[in-house]
Amino acid sequence: MRRRDFIKGVVGSAIAWPIPALAQSPVAVVGFLNSASPDGFGERIIAFKHGLQQTGYIADQNVKIEYRWAEGHFDRLPLMADELVKRRVDV
Repeated sequence: MRRRDFIKGVVGSAIAWPIPALAQSPVAVVGFLNSASPDGFGERIIAFKHGLQQTGYIADQNVKIEYRWAEGHFDRLPLMADELVKRRVDV
């Protein structure tokens, strides 16, 4: 292989590589921690998703919501909060 052909291949690959990466927008992750159960929160979650959508964030497209429900077991909250920290949520 000639040096010139090698350099063209490397430069061509370096130029083409970022294009697919730029086409994908990053997905923001929102952590949601609640001491209750999801029962009774349906309308609030719909309203929250609607509010996100009004600001350009669409659930499961460019934002992911990580829910953690303690269902009245307050002792679970620290572990669930730790899970969200490890998940590296954005908000």
